[in-house]
Amino acid sequence: MIRRPVRPLALLLALTALPVCAQTTAPPALDTNLIGVYQQALRNNADLAAARAQYRALAEGVPQARAGLLPQLSAGAELADTRTELEQPALTLERAGQLYQLSLSQALLRVDRWFALRAAQAADRQGALQLAAVEQELLLQSAEAYFSVLRAEDLLAAAKAEEAALRRHYEEAKERFDVGLSNLTELLEAQASRDIAQAGVLQAEQARANAFEALQALTHRDYRFIEGIRHDLPVRLPEPIEAQAWVETALAGNLSLKASAEAIAGAEHSLRQRKAGHAPSVDLVARYQRGDNDALGFANSPLTGQLPQMPRYAGDVERQSIGVQLNIPLYSGGLTSAQVRESYHRLDQAEQQREALRRAVIQATRNHHLAVVTNVRRIEARKQAVLSSQSALEATEVGYEIGSRDILDVLDAQRQLYGAVRQYNDARYDYVLDQLRLKQAAGVLSPADLDELSAWLKPDYDPDRDFLPPEVNTQGELNLERLR
Repeated sequence: MIRRPVRPLALLLALTALPVCAQTTAPPALDTNLIGVYQQALRNNADLAAARAQYRALAEGVPQARAGLLPQLSAGAELADTRTELEQPALTLERAGQLYQLSLSQALLRVDRWFALRAAQAADRQGALQLAAVEQELLLQSAEAYFSVLRAEDLLAAAKAEEAALRRHYEEAKERFDVGLSNLTELLEAQASRDIAQAGVLQAEQARANAFEALQALTHRDYRFIEGIRHDLPVRLPEPIEAQAWVETALAGNLSLKASAEAIAGAEHSLRQRKAGHAPSVDLVARYQRGDNDALGFANSPLTGQLPQMPRYAGDVERQSIGVQLNIPLYSGGLTSAQVRESYHRLDQAEQQREALRRAVIQATRNHHLAVVTNVRRIEARKQAVLSSQSALEATEVGYEIGSRDILDVLDAQRQLYGAVRQYNDARYDYVLDQLRLKQAAGVLSPADLDELSAWLKPDYDPDRDFLPPEVNTQGELNLERLR
Protein backbone atom coordinates (compact mmCIF):
# COMPACT_ATOMS: atom_id res chain seq x y z
CA MET A 1 0.00 0.00 0.00
CA ILE A 2 1.42 3.37 -1.02
CA ARG A 3 1.31 6.01 1.72
CA ARG A 4 0.24 9.37 0.40
CA PRO A 5 1.23 12.70 1.97
CA VAL A 6 -1.39 14.98 3.55
CA ARG A 7 -3.00 17.18 0.92
CA PRO A 8 -2.22 20.90 1.50
CA LEU A 9 -5.88 21.87 0.88
CA ALA A 10 -7.18 19.41 3.46
CA LEU A 11 -4.58 20.61 5.96
CA LEU A 12 -5.53 24.23 5.31
CA LEU A 13 -9.21 23.44 5.90
CA ALA A 14 -8.37 21.66 9.13
CA LEU A 15 -6.33 24.60 10.43
CA THR A 16 -8.88 27.25 9.47
CA ALA A 17 -11.74 25.28 11.03
CA LEU A 18 -10.30 25.47 14.54
CA PRO A 19 -10.92 29.19 15.24
CA VAL A 20 -14.48 28.88 13.96
CA CYS A 21 -15.27 26.25 16.58
CA ALA A 22 -13.56 28.30 19.28
CA GLN A 23 -15.51 31.46 18.44
CA THR A 24 -18.98 29.92 18.58
CA THR A 25 -21.30 31.56 21.10
CA ALA A 26 -24.00 28.90 21.17
CA PRO A 27 -24.00 26.77 24.34
CA PRO A 28 -23.36 23.04 23.95
CA ALA A 29 -26.31 20.75 23.42
CA LEU A 30 -27.28 18.15 26.01
CA ASP A 31 -30.05 16.22 24.26
CA THR A 32 -28.82 14.86 20.95
CA ASN A 33 -31.97 13.02 19.89
CA LEU A 34 -34.85 14.25 17.76
CA ILE A 35 -37.23 15.22 20.54
CA GLY A 36 -34.40 17.00 22.36
CA VAL A 37 -33.67 19.08 19.26
CA TYR A 38 -37.35 20.02 19.02
CA GLN A 39 -37.49 21.03 22.67
CA GLN A 40 -34.42 23.24 22.24
CA ALA A 41 -36.05 24.85 19.21
CA LEU A 42 -39.19 25.54 21.25
CA ARG A 43 -37.13 27.28 23.93
CA ASN A 44 -34.69 29.19 21.78
CA ASN A 45 -36.06 29.71 18.28
CA ALA A 46 -36.27 33.43 17.55
CA ASP A 47 -38.95 33.10 14.85
CA LEU A 48 -41.27 31.31 17.26
CA ALA A 49 -40.64 33.90 19.97
CA ALA A 50 -41.50 36.65 17.47
CA ALA A 51 -44.70 34.84 16.46
CA ARG A 52 -45.74 34.51 20.09
CA ALA A 53 -45.11 38.21 20.71
CA GLN A 54 -47.11 39.06 17.60
CA TYR A 55 -50.05 36.99 18.82
CA ARG A 56 -49.96 38.55 22.29
CA ALA A 57 -50.03 41.99 20.67
CA LEU A 58 -52.92 40.94 18.40
CA ALA A 59 -54.89 39.53 21.34
CA GLU A 60 -54.96 42.98 22.93
CA GLY A 61 -57.32 44.08 20.18
CA VAL A 62 -60.20 42.30 21.95
CA PRO A 63 -60.13 44.35 25.19
CA GLN A 64 -59.52 47.47 23.11
CA ALA A 65 -62.67 46.80 21.06
CA ARG A 66 -64.65 45.83 24.17
CA ALA A 67 -63.69 49.11 25.85
CA GLY A 68 -65.95 51.00 23.45
CA LEU A 69 -68.96 49.21 24.94
CA LEU A 70 -68.03 49.75 28.59
CA PRO A 71 -68.59 52.89 30.72
CA GLN A 72 -66.23 55.80 30.11
CA LEU A 73 -65.34 57.83 33.21
CA SER A 74 -63.22 60.97 33.19
CA ALA A 75 -62.31 63.72 35.64
CA GLY A 76 -61.00 67.22 35.03
CA ALA A 77 -60.15 70.53 36.65
CA GLU A 78 -59.95 74.07 35.33
CA LEU A 79 -58.51 77.26 36.78
CA ALA A 80 -58.95 80.47 34.73
CA ASP A 81 -58.81 84.28 35.02
CA THR A 82 -61.23 86.23 32.78
CA ARG A 83 -61.12 89.97 32.00
CA THR A 84 -64.14 91.59 30.28
CA GLU A 85 -64.30 95.27 29.16
CA LEU A 86 -67.66 96.93 28.39
CA GLU A 87 -68.06 100.16 26.39
CA GLN A 88 -71.60 101.11 27.51
CA PRO A 89 -71.44 101.57 30.34
CA ALA A 90 -67.68 101.81 30.62
CA LEU A 91 -66.88 98.92 32.90
CA THR A 92 -64.16 96.33 33.34
CA LEU A 93 -65.00 92.95 34.91
CA GLU A 94 -62.31 90.61 36.19
CA ARG A 95 -63.20 87.10 37.27
CA ALA A 96 -61.16 84.24 38.62
CA GLY A 97 -62.74 80.81 38.83
CA GLN A 98 -61.96 77.15 39.36
CA LEU A 99 -63.95 74.17 38.23
CA TYR A 100 -63.89 70.44 38.98
CA GLN A 101 -65.96 67.98 37.00
CA LEU A 102 -66.63 64.26 36.67
CA SER A 103 -68.17 62.81 33.49
CA LEU A 104 -69.64 59.37 32.86
CA SER A 105 -70.88 58.01 29.54
CA GLN A 106 -72.28 54.60 28.66
CA ALA A 107 -73.01 53.40 25.14
CA LEU A 108 -76.62 52.27 24.83
CA LEU A 109 -76.84 51.74 21.08
CA ARG A 110 -73.50 51.43 19.27
CA VAL A 111 -73.94 48.83 16.55
CA ASP A 112 -70.58 49.61 14.96
CA ARG A 113 -68.75 48.91 18.21
CA TRP A 114 -70.47 45.54 18.64
CA PHE A 115 -69.31 44.44 15.21
CA ALA A 116 -65.83 45.86 15.91
CA LEU A 117 -65.68 43.60 18.98
CA ARG A 118 -66.71 40.57 16.94
CA ALA A 119 -64.11 41.39 14.30
CA ALA A 120 -61.44 41.64 17.00
CA GLN A 121 -62.50 38.29 18.45
CA ALA A 122 -62.28 36.69 15.00
CA ALA A 123 -58.80 38.22 14.55
CA ASP A 124 -57.81 36.81 17.95
CA ARG A 125 -58.92 33.30 16.92
CA GLN A 126 -57.12 33.71 13.60
CA GLY A 127 -53.95 34.74 15.41
CA ALA A 128 -54.15 31.74 17.73
CA LEU A 129 -54.47 29.40 14.76
CA GLN A 130 -51.60 31.11 12.96
CA LEU A 131 -49.41 30.73 16.05
CA ALA A 132 -50.34 27.04 16.24
CA ALA A 133 -49.38 26.73 12.56
CA VAL A 134 -46.01 28.36 13.28
CA GLU A 135 -45.42 25.93 16.16
CA GLN A 136 -46.35 23.02 13.89
CA GLU A 137 -44.03 24.38 11.21
CA LEU A 138 -41.23 24.56 13.78
CA LEU A 139 -41.83 20.91 14.59
CA LEU A 140 -41.39 20.05 10.92
CA GLN A 141 -38.36 22.35 10.60
CA SER A 142 -36.74 20.60 13.56
CA ALA A 143 -37.21 17.24 11.88
CA GLU A 144 -35.96 18.58 8.54
CA ALA A 145 -32.85 20.10 10.12
CA TYR A 146 -32.21 16.92 12.13
CA PHE A 147 -32.50 14.55 9.20
CA SER A 148 -30.58 16.93 6.95
CA VAL A 149 -27.63 16.43 9.29
CA LEU A 150 -28.06 12.64 9.20
CA ARG A 151 -28.37 12.71 5.42
CA ALA A 152 -25.20 14.82 5.14
CA GLU A 153 -23.32 12.49 7.49
CA ASP A 154 -24.34 9.43 5.50
CA LEU A 155 -23.40 11.15 2.24
CA LEU A 156 -20.01 12.03 3.72
CA ALA A 157 -19.50 8.45 4.89
CA ALA A 158 -20.37 7.16 1.42
CA ALA A 159 -18.05 9.72 -0.18
CA LYS A 160 -15.16 8.68 2.08
CA ALA A 161 -15.79 4.99 1.40
CA GLU A 162 -15.93 5.66 -2.33
CA GLU A 163 -12.74 7.73 -2.18
CA ALA A 164 -10.99 4.91 -0.30
CA ALA A 165 -12.11 2.35 -2.87
CA LEU A 166 -11.03 4.48 -5.83
CA ARG A 167 -7.75 5.27 -4.11
CA ARG A 168 -7.14 1.55 -3.76
CA HIS A 169 -7.90 1.06 -7.44
CA TYR A 170 -5.48 3.85 -8.31
CA GLU A 171 -2.72 2.33 -6.18
CA GLU A 172 -3.30 -1.07 -7.75
CA ALA A 173 -3.26 0.47 -11.23
CA LYS A 174 -0.03 2.26 -10.41
CA GLU A 175 1.56 -0.94 -9.17
CA ARG A 176 0.42 -2.76 -12.34
CA PHE A 177 1.75 0.08 -14.48
CA ASP A 178 5.11 -0.01 -12.69
CA VAL A 179 5.53 -3.71 -13.52
CA GLY A 180 4.22 -3.30 -17.07
CA LEU A 181 0.85 -5.07 -16.61
CA SER A 182 -1.26 -2.02 -17.58
CA ASN A 183 -0.93 1.02 -19.81
CA LEU A 184 -0.80 4.72 -19.00
CA THR A 185 -4.45 5.28 -19.98
CA GLU A 186 -5.68 2.96 -17.25
CA LEU A 187 -3.47 4.69 -14.70
CA LEU A 188 -4.72 8.13 -15.70
CA GLU A 189 -8.35 7.00 -15.59
CA ALA A 190 -7.87 5.60 -12.10
CA GLN A 191 -6.11 8.77 -10.99
CA ALA A 192 -8.90 10.98 -12.39
CA SER A 193 -11.55 8.92 -10.59
CA ARG A 194 -9.61 9.17 -7.35
CA ASP A 195 -9.22 12.94 -7.67
CA ILE A 196 -12.91 13.40 -8.38
CA ALA A 197 -13.74 11.30 -5.34
CA GLN A 198 -11.43 13.40 -3.17
CA ALA A 199 -13.21 16.55 -4.33
CA GLY A 200 -16.50 14.85 -3.51
CA VAL A 201 -15.33 14.22 0.05
CA LEU A 202 -14.49 17.90 0.49
CA GLN A 203 -17.89 18.88 -0.84
CA ALA A 204 -19.61 16.39 1.45
CA GLU A 205 -17.65 17.75 4.43
CA GLN A 206 -18.85 21.24 3.61
CA ALA A 207 -22.46 20.02 3.28
CA ARG A 208 -22.21 18.33 6.67
CA ALA A 209 -20.84 21.50 8.29
CA ASN A 210 -23.62 23.55 6.71
CA ALA A 211 -26.24 21.10 8.02
CA PHE A 212 -24.91 21.42 11.57
CA GLU A 213 -24.89 25.22 11.21
CA ALA A 214 -28.54 25.16 10.16
CA LEU A 215 -29.38 23.01 13.17
CA GLN A 216 -27.55 25.44 15.45
CA ALA A 217 -29.37 28.43 13.94
CA LEU A 218 -32.69 26.73 14.58
CA THR A 219 -32.01 25.72 18.20
CA HIS A 220 -29.22 28.10 19.31
CA ARG A 221 -27.31 25.05 20.53
CA ASP A 222 -23.96 23.74 19.33
CA TYR A 223 -24.32 20.13 18.14
CA ARG A 224 -21.32 18.00 17.32
CA PHE A 225 -23.17 14.68 17.29
CA ILE A 226 -26.78 13.54 16.97
CA GLU A 227 -28.31 10.10 17.14
CA GLY A 228 -28.87 8.35 13.82
CA ILE A 229 -31.93 6.43 12.75
CA ARG A 230 -31.87 2.68 12.50
CA HIS A 231 -32.29 0.86 9.21
CA ASP A 232 -35.07 -1.32 10.62
CA LEU A 233 -37.44 1.64 10.97
CA PRO A 234 -40.86 0.32 9.93
CA VAL A 235 -41.71 1.45 6.42
CA ARG A 236 -45.48 1.39 6.02
CA LEU A 237 -48.03 2.84 3.66
CA PRO A 238 -50.01 5.78 5.05
CA GLU A 239 -53.19 4.98 6.91
CA PRO A 240 -55.74 5.43 5.52
CA ILE A 241 -54.31 4.45 2.18
CA GLU A 242 -56.77 6.51 0.10
CA ALA A 243 -55.50 9.98 -0.81
CA GLN A 244 -59.03 11.42 -0.74
CA ALA A 245 -59.37 10.55 2.94
CA TRP A 246 -56.24 12.58 3.68
CA VAL A 247 -57.60 15.47 1.58
CA GLU A 248 -60.85 15.52 3.56
CA THR A 249 -58.89 15.48 6.82
CA ALA A 250 -56.74 18.37 5.57
CA LEU A 251 -59.76 20.44 4.53
CA ALA A 252 -61.19 20.03 8.02
CA GLY A 253 -58.03 20.28 10.11
CA ASN A 254 -55.32 22.23 8.28
CA LEU A 255 -54.39 25.06 10.63
CA SER A 256 -53.68 27.65 7.95
CA LEU A 257 -56.99 26.83 6.27
CA LYS A 258 -58.85 27.23 9.57
CA ALA A 259 -57.10 30.55 10.14
CA SER A 260 -58.24 31.73 6.71
CA ALA A 261 -61.85 30.94 7.69
CA GLU A 262 -61.47 33.21 10.72
CA ALA A 263 -60.03 35.89 8.43
CA ILE A 264 -63.23 35.75 6.37
CA ALA A 265 -65.34 35.96 9.53
CA GLY A 266 -63.36 39.00 10.67
CA ALA A 267 -63.78 40.65 7.26
CA GLU A 268 -67.55 40.08 7.41
CA HIS A 269 -67.79 41.68 10.85
CA SER A 270 -65.65 44.60 9.68
CA LEU A 271 -68.03 45.10 6.75
CA ARG A 272 -71.01 45.20 9.13
CA GLN A 273 -69.11 47.63 11.33
CA ARG A 274 -68.58 50.01 8.41
CA LYS A 275 -72.22 49.75 7.34
CA ALA A 276 -73.26 50.60 10.90
CA GLY A 277 -71.54 53.94 10.43
CA HIS A 278 -74.82 55.10 8.84
CA ALA A 279 -76.86 54.05 11.89
CA PRO A 280 -77.78 56.38 14.78
CA SER A 281 -76.08 56.00 18.14
CA VAL A 282 -77.47 56.50 21.64
CA ASP A 283 -75.35 57.21 24.73
CA LEU A 284 -76.20 57.75 28.37
CA VAL A 285 -74.31 60.82 29.63
CA ALA A 286 -73.98 61.92 33.28
CA ARG A 287 -71.94 64.85 34.55
CA TYR A 288 -71.12 66.33 37.95
CA GLN A 289 -69.50 69.79 38.25
CA ARG A 290 -68.36 71.81 41.22
CA GLY A 291 -66.74 75.22 41.21
CA ASP A 292 -67.20 78.87 42.07
CA ASN A 293 -69.81 81.12 40.57
CA ASP A 294 -67.53 82.58 37.90
CA ALA A 295 -66.22 79.22 36.74
CA LEU A 296 -69.68 77.78 36.27
CA GLY A 297 -71.06 81.00 34.78
CA PHE A 298 -73.81 81.22 37.33
CA ALA A 299 -73.49 84.99 37.58
CA ASN A 300 -74.21 85.37 33.89
CA SER A 301 -77.16 83.03 33.86
CA PRO A 302 -80.71 84.28 33.12
CA LEU A 303 -81.53 83.84 36.82
CA THR A 304 -79.14 86.52 37.99
CA GLY A 305 -79.08 88.68 34.91
CA GLN A 306 -76.14 90.70 33.67
CA LEU A 307 -76.63 93.98 35.54
CA PRO A 308 -73.51 94.98 37.47
CA GLN A 309 -75.49 96.44 40.33
CA MET A 310 -77.16 93.13 41.16
CA PRO A 311 -75.65 91.22 44.03
CA ARG A 312 -73.45 88.37 42.98
CA TYR A 313 -73.33 84.93 44.51
CA ALA A 314 -69.79 84.34 45.72
CA GLY A 315 -69.98 80.76 47.03
CA ASP A 316 -69.31 77.38 45.35
CA VAL A 317 -71.81 75.99 42.92
CA GLU A 318 -72.63 72.32 42.18
CA ARG A 319 -74.27 71.12 39.03
CA GLN A 320 -75.46 67.59 38.16
CA SER A 321 -76.88 66.46 34.87
CA ILE A 322 -77.94 63.14 33.37
CA GLY A 323 -79.48 62.47 30.01
CA VAL A 324 -79.57 60.45 26.83
CA GLN A 325 -77.68 61.69 23.80
CA LEU A 326 -78.80 60.78 20.29
CA ASN A 327 -76.49 61.20 17.32
CA ILE A 328 -77.71 60.70 13.75
CA PRO A 329 -74.95 60.79 11.10
CA LEU A 330 -76.16 62.62 8.00
CA TYR A 331 -73.13 63.29 5.86
CA SER A 332 -69.41 62.77 6.46
CA GLY A 333 -68.01 63.74 3.08
CA GLY A 334 -68.43 60.22 1.69
CA LEU A 335 -66.07 58.68 4.27
CA THR A 336 -68.49 56.02 5.51
CA SER A 337 -69.49 54.93 2.02
CA ALA A 338 -65.84 54.65 0.98
CA GLN A 339 -65.08 52.56 4.06
CA VAL A 340 -67.98 50.23 3.22
CA ARG A 341 -66.67 49.75 -0.32
CA GLU A 342 -63.19 49.08 1.06
CA SER A 343 -64.60 46.44 3.40
CA TYR A 344 -66.34 44.71 0.48
CA HIS A 345 -63.00 44.47 -1.31
CA ARG A 346 -61.26 43.22 1.83
CA LEU A 347 -63.88 40.50 2.21
CA ASP A 348 -63.47 39.47 -1.43
CA GLN A 349 -59.68 39.39 -0.92
CA ALA A 350 -60.02 37.11 2.13
CA GLU A 351 -62.36 34.75 0.25
CA GLN A 352 -60.04 34.52 -2.75
CA GLN A 353 -57.02 33.91 -0.52
CA ARG A 354 -58.87 31.12 1.25
CA GLU A 355 -59.78 29.52 -2.08
CA ALA A 356 -56.16 29.71 -3.25
CA LEU A 357 -55.01 28.22 0.04
CA ARG A 358 -57.63 25.47 -0.16
CA ARG A 359 -56.35 24.44 -3.59
CA ALA A 360 -52.74 24.55 -2.39
CA VAL A 361 -53.59 22.37 0.62
CA ILE A 362 -55.31 19.80 -1.59
CA GLN A 363 -52.34 19.74 -3.96
CA ALA A 364 -49.79 19.49 -1.14
CA THR A 365 -51.74 16.70 0.57
CA ARG A 366 -51.99 14.65 -2.60
CA ASN A 367 -48.33 15.24 -3.45
CA HIS A 368 -47.08 14.23 0.00
CA HIS A 369 -49.37 11.19 0.04
CA LEU A 370 -48.02 10.06 -3.32
CA ALA A 371 -44.45 10.73 -2.13
CA VAL A 372 -44.92 8.52 0.94
CA VAL A 373 -46.43 5.70 -1.13
CA THR A 374 -43.59 5.99 -3.66
CA ASN A 375 -40.88 6.11 -1.00
CA VAL A 376 -42.16 2.90 0.58
CA ARG A 377 -41.44 1.12 -2.69
CA ARG A 378 -38.25 3.11 -3.33
CA ILE A 379 -36.58 2.08 -0.09
CA GLU A 380 -36.83 -1.64 -0.78
CA ALA A 381 -35.84 -1.14 -4.42
CA ARG A 382 -32.84 1.01 -3.48
CA LYS A 383 -31.71 -1.49 -0.86
CA GLN A 384 -31.80 -4.25 -3.43
CA ALA A 385 -29.93 -2.01 -5.86
CA VAL A 386 -27.10 -1.67 -3.32
CA LEU A 387 -26.78 -5.44 -3.03
CA SER A 388 -26.99 -5.90 -6.80
CA SER A 389 -24.42 -3.17 -7.45
CA GLN A 390 -22.04 -4.76 -4.97
CA SER A 391 -22.39 -8.13 -6.67
CA ALA A 392 -21.84 -6.47 -10.04
CA LEU A 393 -18.72 -4.74 -8.72
CA GLU A 394 -17.27 -8.00 -7.43
CA ALA A 395 -17.95 -9.69 -10.75
CA THR A 396 -16.34 -6.80 -12.63
CA GLU A 397 -13.27 -6.93 -10.40
CA VAL A 398 -12.91 -10.65 -11.08
CA GLY A 399 -13.22 -9.97 -14.80
CA TYR A 400 -10.57 -7.27 -14.53
CA GLU A 401 -8.19 -9.67 -12.79
CA ILE A 402 -8.58 -12.28 -15.51
CA GLY A 403 -8.37 -9.68 -18.28
CA SER A 404 -11.97 -9.71 -19.61
CA ARG A 405 -12.74 -6.25 -18.19
CA ASP A 406 -10.68 -3.07 -18.08
CA ILE A 407 -10.20 -0.47 -15.36
CA LEU A 408 -13.00 1.73 -16.74
CA ASP A 409 -15.52 -1.04 -16.11
CA VAL A 410 -14.30 -1.38 -12.54
CA LEU A 411 -14.47 2.36 -11.89
CA ASP A 412 -17.95 2.61 -13.36
CA ALA A 413 -19.14 -0.29 -11.24
CA GLN A 414 -17.59 1.34 -8.16
CA ARG A 415 -19.36 4.63 -8.82
CA GLN A 416 -22.62 2.82 -9.51
CA LEU A 417 -22.39 1.07 -6.15
CA TYR A 418 -21.97 4.24 -4.11
CA GLY A 419 -24.56 6.02 -6.21
CA ALA A 420 -26.98 3.27 -5.19
CA VAL A 421 -25.97 3.74 -1.54
CA ARG A 422 -26.71 7.47 -1.71
CA GLN A 423 -30.06 6.89 -3.37
CA TYR A 424 -30.98 4.32 -0.73
CA ASN A 425 -30.25 6.74 2.12
CA ASP A 426 -32.06 9.56 0.31
CA ALA A 427 -35.13 7.33 0.04
CA ARG A 428 -35.01 6.58 3.77
CA TYR A 429 -34.92 10.22 4.82
CA ASP A 430 -37.41 11.29 2.15
CA TYR A 431 -39.86 8.71 3.50
CA VAL A 432 -39.60 10.04 7.06
CA LEU A 433 -39.91 13.72 6.09
CA ASP A 434 -42.71 13.19 3.57
CA GLN A 435 -44.69 11.37 6.24
CA LEU A 436 -44.34 14.38 8.55
CA ARG A 437 -45.20 16.79 5.73
CA LEU A 438 -48.33 14.78 4.94
CA LYS A 439 -49.45 14.99 8.56
CA GLN A 440 -48.73 18.71 8.65
CA ALA A 441 -50.83 19.29 5.54
CA ALA A 442 -53.64 17.31 7.16
CA GLY A 443 -53.30 19.30 10.39
CA VAL A 444 -52.56 16.24 12.55
CA LEU A 445 -48.80 16.64 13.04
CA SER A 446 -47.87 16.67 16.73
CA PRO A 447 -44.84 16.12 19.01
CA ALA A 448 -46.06 12.54 19.45
CA ASP A 449 -44.87 11.85 15.91
CA LEU A 450 -41.34 12.88 16.89
CA ASP A 451 -41.57 10.71 19.99
CA GLU A 452 -42.46 7.77 17.79
CA LEU A 453 -39.49 8.44 15.52
CA SER A 454 -37.16 8.90 18.49
CA ALA A 455 -37.84 5.30 19.51
CA TRP A 456 -36.00 4.20 16.36
CA LEU A 457 -32.90 6.29 16.92
CA LYS A 458 -29.54 4.69 17.61
CA PRO A 459 -27.49 6.42 20.35
CA ASP A 460 -24.20 4.82 19.20
CA TYR A 461 -24.81 5.63 15.55
CA ASP A 462 -21.55 5.71 13.57
CA PRO A 463 -22.05 7.16 10.06
CA ASP A 464 -18.88 5.52 8.74
CA ARG A 465 -20.35 2.15 9.66
CA ASP A 466 -24.11 2.59 9.76
CA PHE A 467 -24.68 4.40 6.48
CA LEU A 468 -25.05 0.98 4.86
CA PRO A 469 -28.12 -1.26 5.18
CA PRO A 470 -27.63 -4.04 7.74
CA GLU A 471 -27.81 -6.74 5.06
CA VAL A 472 -24.61 -5.36 3.58
CA ASN A 473 -22.81 -5.12 6.90
CA THR A 474 -23.86 -8.49 8.29
CA GLN A 475 -23.17 -10.36 5.05
CA GLY A 476 -19.85 -8.63 4.62
CA GLU A 477 -20.65 -7.73 1.03
CA LEU A 478 -18.85 -4.39 1.35
CA ASN A 479 -15.68 -4.71 3.41
CA LEU A 480 -14.94 -1.17 4.53
CA GLU A 481 -11.93 -2.20 6.60
CA ARG A 482 -10.35 -3.66 3.50
CA LEU A 483 -10.97 -0.41 1.63
CA ARG A 484 -9.33 1.63 4.36
